[in-house]
Amino acid sequence: MKRLAKLLVLSLCTTGPLMAQESDMSSTVKAEELYSGDYQKFRFGGYGEMAASYMDYDWNWKTNVGTNHRNRATISIPRFILAFDYKFSPKWVLSSEIEFEYGGTGAAREIEWDEENGEYETEIEKGGEVALEQFHISYLMNKHLNFRFGHMIVPVGLTNAHHEPLNFFGVYRPEGETTILPSTWHETGVAIFGDLGNFDYELQAVSGLDPQNFRREYWVGKGNQGAFEETQFTHPAFVARVNYNGVKKLQGLRVGASFYYNQPSKNSSKPSYNRDYKYPLTIVTVDAQYKSPNNNLIARGNIVYGHLGNSDQLANVNSHSTGASGYPTTPMAETAVSYGAEIGYNIGSFFTGQKPIKLYPFFRYEYYNPMQSMEKGSVKLADRRLQKSVITAGFNYYPLSNLVVKADYTHRIVGRGDYNSQNMVSIGIAYIGWFIKK
Repeated sequence: MKRLAKLLVLSLCTTGPLMAQESDMSSTVKAEELYSGDYQKFRFGGYGEMAASYMDYDWNWKTNVGTNHRNRATISIPRFILAFDYKFSPKWVLSSEIEFEYGGTGAAREIEWDEENGEYETEIEKGGEVALEQFHISYLMNKHLNFRFGHMIVPVGLTNAHHEPLNFFGVYRPEGETTILPSTWHETGVAIFGDLGNFDYELQAVSGLDPQNFRREYWVGKGNQGAFEETQFTHPAFVARVNYNGVKKLQGLRVGASFYYNQPSKNSSKPSYNRDYKYPLTIVTVDAQYKSPNNNLIARGNIVYGHLGNSDQLANVNSHSTGASGYPTTPMAETAVSYGAEIGYNIGSFFTGQKPIKLYPFFRYEYYNPMQSMEKGSVKLADRRLQKSVITAGFNYYPLSNLVVKADYTHRIVGRGDYNSQNMVSIGIAYIGWFIKK
């Protein structure tokens, strides 16, 4: 642990000179912010994270007691993002982000559909991934109605809509929502967005999910397409998100909701498997965030509910996949659930001095279950080892406005306590911001 601490100090020292000019890079900011004249022609920036953890449990949960007790430690770069925005004109804006996950180039699975009749070719290179997280062009017509075309964030849930590392407490993103939903969720399509008084909204028609990648551990969380160079768009997904910011007696409160619908059977990388079936997928989320006028008190909460029609039939289809395909062959749940809340307070506000201290001790509770309930009449049982209640406590320390050092302790209760619990201690550092603006 001493070595990890030294690495964090070294990273803090070397990252400090790169202090950016702002800390909010959310892709779902209100339309009025795009008209603020923040930059004239282009801007370049990004964000990144480093994390280290000590755990008292094994990674194999498929035992009668859940995960066995085993002491182990990990260190990683969860993500490093380079962002670039360019204004062709005041009305036309290009935005892009390239994401490097876990420092690698990916474990590649290539399917040569036309040339080799669907033969699977697997090439393991290195853990991790390089992905185009965003690449879209926006047409800014007015503050109430704007258009976006390209690859964009799907604003379903609290974390996807506000996924940058300064927008949540703790070393890692809240795990409930990021288990049952893709994270960060990005798809290709078209969108309209804008502000309507105290409301801001976004409506999307984007590429849907691949049902052959749904699985019991993550529900639809691993369902992104990607087996082919081109993405199936036969059954697009429809997304809606709306935020309300007009509670006069509680300034700093934002309440949001999102809706997602997709019928993904024809998005499959094996379309012949699903020719006669439909799997209607519906996801509904509600979330809220409160920041006090002085930003000393921050609280967030969210609820995610998802329903997958004909889940038993999909599990039966997937069970006939070959081992070489990499597709799951396990049962699927009809519903999945996640909910949680976190709260933190800046205790640095109690101290006086020339340089204010920003130190937020926080507490977070989550419940999630990717197998909340099975289809009515199903002979398959939900795996209770996937049902988890998670308690996390720690602190976020901000030596600079867009640089944060984090530490936390996590305790997971598995299957309502019928299986071994899991404990984890983590430390990390993250930054976010625009480095160059012209």
